[in-house]
Order: sequence, then structure tokens, then C-alpha cells
Amino acid sequence: MESARKSLIGLSRDELAAEMLAIGEKPFRAKQLWHWIYNRGETDFAKMSNLARPLQQKLAEAFDVSRPIVVTEQTSADGTRKWLFGFSDRNQAETVYIPEEERGTVCISSQVGCTLTCQFCHTGTQLLVRNLSAAEIVGQFMAARDSYGEWPTPDDGRRLLSNIVMMGMGEPLFNYDNVAKALKIIMDGEGIAISKRRITLSTAGVVPQIRRCGEELAVNLAVSLHATSDEVRDKIMPINRKYPLKELMAALRDYPTNNARRITFEYVMLAGVNDSEADARELVRLVKGIPAKFNLIPFNKWPGAEFECTPMKQIERFSDLLFQAGYSAPIRQTRGADILAACGQLKSASERIRLARLKERLAAGELDDHSQARPAAE
Repeated sequence: MESARKSLIGLSRDELAAEMLAIGEKPFRAKQLWHWIYNRGETDFAKMSNLARPLQQKLAEAFDVSRPIVVTEQTSADGTRKWLFGFSDRNQAETVYIPEEERGTVCISSQVGCTLTCQFCHTGTQLLVRNLSAAEIVGQFMAARDSYGEWPTPDDGRRLLSNIVMMGMGEPLFNYDNVAKALKIIMDGEGIAISKRRITLSTAGVVPQIRRCGEELAVNLAVSLHATSDEVRDKIMPINRKYPLKELMAALRDYPTNNARRITFEYVMLAGVNDSEADARELVRLVKGIPAKFNLIPFNKWPGAEFECTPMKQIERFSDLLFQAGYSAPIRQTRGADILAACGQLKSASERIRLARLKERLAAGELDDHSQARPAAE
């Protein structure tokens, strides 16, 4: 059941201060709570030792600082860990932690489902249910930290969970306000304190919000490109019909970058679709003038997929051509494939819940067989 208490997670500093005023407390209590919630990771008001017992009780009666519920937790043979998180309305989304030699990256979802329907992406086969709130976005990272016991916030050099990528379920820029609010909380130096240099937002190319993201957040940007022509991109990424390559590349040229902070172009390798030497040369032409690097992604086959992965020798040749043109173009090592945590494989049980609800409503006579099965996004 949904708690009657209001969650303090996901509130800005000003909103947290306003909540304290609303219960008759001084605004400085917000700073104390911020420390306990985001630096210490505390979930029990009774353990917030610099708060008087009556205040602890008052807070516990009115507010909540819990995380999303861990429905399932799976750890891959390579150390990748995936969580299926449940929210108060019974919807679910997935989050992945990818350990690497010098860093550990948490891949966070921004929506339940996805509206993009990219043809090669398993996540895209789940219809959009709704946007995630700022609390649900921040909560994913906090719950991942819970799983590894990484509280209080450690120094950068001692962190397991050191980086964040907004590359999970959904298109972050279609939920910009909530994503921006969550990332500002995560970047706050007195709390979770992850630098914008360690945060990457991945987009399929929502041109108007790319400019806004650059102005307001200036986090690292990754672009799901996956094709070198509008003809191919229209087919495999329908968003290209609204924001074609010319408009997308113009927006990227305006994004705040430098040689140390380049835009990453994600490029999934699809056999016979986008993997020719001519495609590699066109990529070089396309990104000319943009501080850029490439991330070549072997296609992760999933049940029902119509594509095949480009042979590795051909991917290596593609990579070499980009390197010869002066661009970094590593081939991404597939991680977590055995638990369907690899790129493009995230797909939660939320769609099954939605369909079950639809069947219940049909059985109850609330809908007819021709009613829309897809709920509106919030």
C-alpha cells in the first residue's frame, strides 16, 4: 500500500526547508536532514542523533525516507548487478551496476518503459507507462549504494559506485524536469556529491532539450546515433523523423564540450545495416568539428530481435577506420548479458502488470475490447 507519509527524497533544498516550516520547525533543520539523507544514507529518523527525540518522532509520523523496493537482485558472473525496483504504484524499473577496474558505474532509468521504439532495443519493446519522479530517480542510486553498504558518502578515491549514466529504461530528455532535479540533488557537494564530470546523460536526440541540458546541467553527453543517414536512422530510430541528423548535429555543436569532455556517440553494430566501411567514413564526416569519441556496441541479441550482430572482425575494422581518423573508438565489452543487463536489454515486469490490470478492467466491464491499452505518460 502507498504510504500516507510524504517522501523527503527527491525534494530540493528549498522544498525541504518549506516542509520544515510547514511542521513548525526552523529552516536550518533542512540542512541537517540533507546531511542525514544524502551524505549518511540514513533511513531511520530515530538514528539522526543531532535531532531531539520529539522532532524525530514528529518527522517519523509525517515523512518517509525509504528507497524503492528491491523486487529482485541479480549478480552476473562478471560482477554486474541488476535490480528490479518496485514503486508505490506497483510499477517497476531496472537499474544496473557495472564494476570496472578504475570506476563503478550505475546505469539509472528515467521512465517506466520507453516511448522511442528503437527497433534494435529490447527495452523499447515495452510501451511507455509513465515518467519516474525525481525521488524515484535519486532513489535508484541510493538503493544501489545500500546494496554495497557505501554510506556515508566516501571520498572519490574510495568509491565503488563512482559514476552515473542515465542510460537505463526510457529517454531522459523526455522526462527532463525530473531528471534535472534528481541530478542536481546527486551533484550537491554536501550529500551524494558526484561531480558532473562523472555523470553522463544518454539521449536518442531530443534536440530542444539537448540545448537546455547543456545550459542547466552541463553533464557529459552521450548520443545514441546508430546510423549515418536519415534513411537508415528513420527506420531503426523513429525519433529521427522528428529530429533529423542535420538538426541533431547542429545542437551537438552548441553543447559545452572541450577536448577533455567530448560527446560520446553510441553506435550499435547491426550486421548489414550500419556497419560498412562507407558508414565508418561517413561517421567521420558527420561529427567533424565536434569534440567526439565513439563507443561501438556489439548488438546484444534478445528473443524476437530481427537483427544480428556484426562479426567481430568487421567491428574491429570499423573501429580501426575511426581510430585512423583520430577518434577514440573502443569496442564495448558486453557486461551482464547472462542476467539481461547488457545494453538495450532492460525490460521490467511493469508491462505484464499493466496488461494484467487491463484484463481486470475488461473483465469488470470498465473497458471494451477496442479501448487503448497504453496509458498516458505523466
